[in-house]
Amino acid sequence: MSIFIEEPKHSSVNEIQRERGKEIHRKTGRTFYYATRLLPERTRDCTYVLYGFFRIADEIVDGNHDKSLDTQLKQLESLRESALGREEPDDPVVEAFSAIREEAGIPDSEVDAFIDAMCADLETARYETFADLREYMRGSAAAVGNMMTAIMEVDEPAVARPHAMALGEAFQLTNFLRDVKEDIDELDRVYLPLETLERYGVTVEQLERGECTPGFRRAIRSELHRTEQLYHRGVSGIEYLPEDCQFAVLVAAVLYAEHHRLIRRQEFDVLTTRPTLSRSRKLWLILRTWLSWRRLRDPVTVFRRVGAIPADDTEADGKTDELDYGVPSTN
Repeated sequence: MSIFIEEPKHSSVNEIQRERGKEIHRKTGRTFYYATRLLPERTRDCTYVLYGFFRIADEIVDGNHDKSLDTQLKQLESLRESALGREEPDDPVVEAFSAIREEAGIPDSEVDAFIDAMCADLETARYETFADLREYMRGSAAAVGNMMTAIMEVDEPAVARPHAMALGEAFQLTNFLRDVKEDIDELDRVYLPLETLERYGVTVEQLERGECTPGFRRAIRSELHRTEQLYHRGVSGIEYLPEDCQFAVLVAAVLYAEHHRLIRRQEFDVLTTRPTLSRSRKLWLILRTWLSWRRLRDPVTVFRRVGAIPADDTEADGKTDELDYGVPSTN
């Protein structure tokens, strides 16, 4: 029997909206797409729409290199107004997102935070400190976690949200670590905090030249450790999600975290080789997670057994900033 759930339509999403959101998701978010397919019907179609909306915004930012900054900002503002129901949407996914936002009670402030982060991406290419990067991720990642808790209809959202925010940020930080070379080559962006690079004697010019120095490897190791703190905090809150959503979120955490195993195997060199999970590896990890989940039904224990994140802080190399997400560390 397949562990992937069949895909009937969600009542609040019509066929055109669902298929467009699903297609965007399948093409541009392959890792998260596997986890999305494991969500229950009531949440799955909404997730396709949410992800499609996020990618539409991302395309405005990164897919319009021939357009002026002013034009891109105006497009993002128009997207904001459509998402909040103040303008008529010109895309079925945006139309569906606006309806889901209202139905699920997603606060306007979360949509604003997300669009504000997309606007920042157009004007900010470097982040001096991790605190600066976290301010950006409040909209680009934490807001996404909050929106997901809304469509999952959690019983205690105030308890679940800090964990969801931490997990959303962990996923994005993993992407940043995986995509260092791509981000600087194609977008002229550096998401590694400049203070971390400076601490280990790394310059942006070295990144541009693709120089994987010993200092760069130590910088990646340090940021990898910081990210793994967030995985522990995020996974410890999966128990606060509805039971029918827990396995899918756990799978997402396992799949994203697996990039850390590859990064360590490459000795922290993400400049010459981009760590990428094969389809067979993803399916194997999903199966291993399912087998452990079927026996244990505890997200933290399963993640420790299957996930690639160390269970303690012994791998820290140098100073990492303290993180405060309003939840205790599980390390």
